[in-house]
Amino acid sequence: MGDGEHDFMPDKPRPGCHGMAKMHMTFFWGTNSEILFSGWPGAQSGLYALALLFVFALCVLVEWLSHCRGHLLPAKPGVAAKVVRSLLHALRMGLAYLAMLALMSFNGGVFLAAVAGHALGFMVFAKPEKERLPQVGKAATANLSGPPQVGKAATADLSGPPQVSYTSC
Repeated sequence: MGDGEHDFMPDKPRPGCHGMAKMHMTFFWGTNSEILFSGWPGAQSGLYALALLFVFALCVLVEWLSHCRGHLLPAKPGVAAKVVRSLLHALRMGLAYLAMLALMSFNGGVFLAAVAGHALGFMVFAKPEKERLPQVGKAATANLSGPPQVGKAATADLSGPPQVSYTSC
């Protein structure tokens, strides 16, 4: 005991745990850890680095799925679009839960890899703020003077400031 790696001993049970391995419940630093699977990466530094790259890539992928959904969906609405949307949501949530389970190793390196992966994914895939928010000050056009015209451009002057209402959830 006391080797500087927080005494990670998966084969020695804790008192009162009847065969369960010692598990960290606070953050720790070190390469001797288990991430997602029993015995992986263990005490090998190369596998630990691979585990950090896996967590990093996993979090980048979660961000990509979060911000690129519109490009992956079918153009026509319908049952197929709903099925694809549901499958993409299930994939994104499954990968996000997998990242959460990796973070439950309480390893500081895994935490930093996950935060860095989410940050890089957001930086690369998120749309700029001006593209996500409606343009304030630009006149909207609509024809409110008769029946809807299919296939023709409709115009109306909405020269006043836009009316915005906020509701709380």
